[in-house]
Amino acid sequence: MNARTEPAPAGSDAIARPPLVRELLLVAGLFLVYKLGRQLATGHTGEAFHNAYRVWDFERAVQLPGEGAVQSLLLHGDGLVHIANTYYAAVHFPATAAFLIWLYLRRPAHYVWARQVLAAVTAAALVLHLLFPLAPPRMLAATGLVDTARVYGPSVYGSPAADSLSNQFAAMPSLHFGWALMAAVGLIVATRSRWRWLWLLHPALTLLVIVGTANHYWLDAIVAAALLGLALAAILPRTSFGGTALSLRSPHRTVTTAGRAQGRLVPAKTQVQVRVEGQALAGAGR
Repeated sequence: MNARTEPAPAGSDAIARPPLVRELLLVAGLFLVYKLGRQLATGHTGEAFHNAYRVWDFERAVQLPGEGAVQSLLLHGDGLVHIANTYYAAVHFPATAAFLIWLYLRRPAHYVWARQVLAAVTAAALVLHLLFPLAPPRMLAATGLVDTARVYGPSVYGSPAADSLSNQFAAMPSLHFGWALMAAVGLIVATRSRWRWLWLLHPALTLLVIVGTANHYWLDAIVAAALLGLALAAILPRTSFGGTALSLRSPHRTVTTAGRAQGRLVPAKTQVQVRVEGQALAGAGR
């Protein structure tokens, strides 16, 4: 009887899923607050452009790579830049929703903390949108960047003055990048496959898209990543799963074949225990 070490399931039947109706109402409420908060930040055009020049000058001062280097790669072909614009417009909300739905159905324990982290990051981002309105680089003539969505399509934004659905002066932090990074982190934690680290391709691709389409500065993504790190540090240590604190490492437990067959964990027996039990059984049979 040799003990084997196997990954524990990321989700557990013992963890009850939160009530579906409550979760739908909660997520819908968060989305409405998100949209309302962005609207509250409108009407700060002068301040948004002043902050944009400050961010642009700061990035050059600390020698961050120019956003134009990424955009020049996209502009090699109309097809590539069109794909990038489509990715920016169509992937952000559906990918995040699919991430939460999958966790809710398959990993309910992980769903709870993931939803909490997303809510915390979004709330912090809305506060920054209000305190630090920021025009995106596509609006700033000094950047020399092209508004790829307007030129090549598709575009999710209209004229800033007439756009009543979104606040185009809420570039920092980038929730496109923050949500994508959170989805990757959540899937890495909640799954066991050796390929799970490939989920990081989603935020990496999102970063190239938001910068290459001139919708965000590098600094927008850096601030989003910092907010996510703070939210994870605050929420994960007080979240428990099966009595064990959640961490970014995939949890492992020692189980025996018999324990797996019964769907529970059974302590592995040492060779000394096996010998003692064997001698006891032999004595009983005499």
